[in-house]
Amino acid sequence: MTLFSGLDDRLREAAARMHRAEHVRRLRETTAQQIEDVRSTLEELEAELAKEERDVARLEGGLSAVLARLLGNREERMERERAEAVVARQRVDGHRARLAQLEADAAAAAAELAVLDPASREYARLLAEKEQQLIRGGGPGARELADLGAALDRLSADLRECEEARQAGQGAHEALGVVLRFLGSARDASTFDVLGGGLIADAFEHDRLTSADKAAWHAQRALDVFARELADTGIAARPVMPKVDTRWFVDAFFDNIISDVLKHQRIEKTRAEVKDLVRWVRETGAYLKARHRQLLAEHSQLMIRRRELLHPALPPPCPRADR
Repeated sequence: MTLFSGLDDRLREAAARMHRAEHVRRLRETTAQQIEDVRSTLEELEAELAKEERDVARLEGGLSAVLARLLGNREERMERERAEAVVARQRVDGHRARLAQLEADAAAAAAELAVLDPASREYARLLAEKEQQLIRGGGPGARELADLGAALDRLSADLRECEEARQAGQGAHEALGVVLRFLGSARDASTFDVLGGGLIADAFEHDRLTSADKAAWHAQRALDVFARELADTGIAARPVMPKVDTRWFVDAFFDNIISDVLKHQRIEKTRAEVKDLVRWVRETGAYLKARHRQLLAEHSQLMIRRRELLHPALPPPCPRADR
């Protein structure tokens, strides 16, 4: 096989670049879908922000302000509307940052594809060259060896993509765990608040919810990466983090048992939704692990057949004796 060693090396290099191009192309397609989703969400959030800012402006002057003064609740309503406008602004800023990151990812993928695109043409040219040499040379098993080499290249790429997806899933699982820990602390503070915890419980609960909201953005980023890597293995998914509603701290201005119970219920609902995401990530990771084992077994079988063709007189290795 030394006759083809140089050609085989060039084929492997071209195949690796071609597989990488396919990988990046799928990443780009998934990223494009994520960009479309975020832009749609951002339009809704920007409309919501505009509404909240209009509500604040109406209370600062005009008929609504006059009526609020007459009813004696202007300051109370103003505090609530301003708080809701701040949260709406934070959500818009968060989604804009996410969109900018996704657009940067898409641009990087496009730039890499521009470099990798010629690989498929190079691979086809080299493959045709080797095919002609094998046909002219005739040797036993030559065509099967060529097919085995192509199959092994594909399996190696599948193994790499499966492992990359599994690692991305681990990252998403860890990020979700951080969100759950903050929500768990907020739930404990909320339970204490329902029992009469007062301002201290409110402040701690607000701090934990704010931390959970920040962690949720990191978790969404990890889920975006996981979804793109899954697309490379043939799994379509669009996981979305539930909202961590930091507007709940506004209820501290109207603290009573009813608002405390509602806050507690909302925290529990969000925790349940995050737990559902954790379960999905864990189950998907288990599937990827099983798939990786299956691919390794197939790779091993092909390597055995390749060895048989290359060394037909070589007996199979003896099983190790138990020591």
